Amino acid sequence: MDTGEGRGAGRADIGRGDGGADARARGGDPALSRGGDTARPRGGDTARARGRGVLEGAFALLDALRRSGDEAGVTELALTCGVPKGSVHRLLDQLVTLGAVERKGNRYRVGPQLYRIGQAWEPHPGLRPAARLPLQRLRAATGASVVLTVLREDMAITVGSVPGDLEPLLPVRDGIAFRLDTAAGKALRGPLRGGPVLDREDVMDGVCCASLPVRTRDGRTVAALAGMIPAGRPLDALARGVAEAGAAISRALARSGGPRGTAPAAVLVP
Repeated sequence: MDTGEGRGAGRADIGRGDGGADARARGGDPALSRGGDTARPRGGDTARARGRGVLEGAFALLDALRRSGDEAGVTELALTCGVPKGSVHRLLDQLVTLGAVERKGNRYRVGPQLYRIGQAWEPHPGLRPAARLPLQRLRAATGASVVLTVLREDMAITVGSVPGDLEPLLPVRDGIAFRLDTAAGKALRGPLRGGPVLDREDVMDGVCCASLPVRTRDGRTVAALAGMIPAGRPLDALARGVAEAGAAISRALARSGGPRGTAPAAVLVP
């Protein structure tokens, strides 16, 4: 199953220039702040604009580190974001102080503080805790790589994952994005009736997938559960396992006090 990890790569919007000399005179960094092309902000507006620019720069660097997959150096990040190395280095130093970035020699990676903050995000009340055990059991029963995804903008974002037999051909982890033409994406877009979305090597050679939406009692889709296996294995057993895991997630959501879910019916795929 193809993912969207490379999406959005290219020049990150760290800075668009607001007059280098004026920015330096204000004590700011022209490469990390944004300004208007017509009227220049004054007073409090200037401070707010500079603050927004620094925040945008920080998030652009953090996203570049995420896309790197492991560690990256200042030169690499500067090229990715399209800004001077000195500006990148200064902002990285601040992020290291805050714990959002870790430094190892001359290399940088996302830090523990950012991880802790990210773990606080809950796309739907009780969803991630409710899915933890069913995902593990589905992996144990089928050997599948299992993901729980939610819809954000035009991507299916993974909020729960358990690696399976497809590693390292198709690594899965929290935070990766799948396109909406994948089985998980189609299940999220719904409405679906009569069984799971099946992918018989439609997106990626050697990979088959079964996916079902996780819905609340009133019919709202809050997530999609997908299992991925090597081609050649029977999809019917995987589809049944995905349906059973989805039902378990719905029951756990109901017990947790969140919106009660309608469990997907187990379907035998011919």
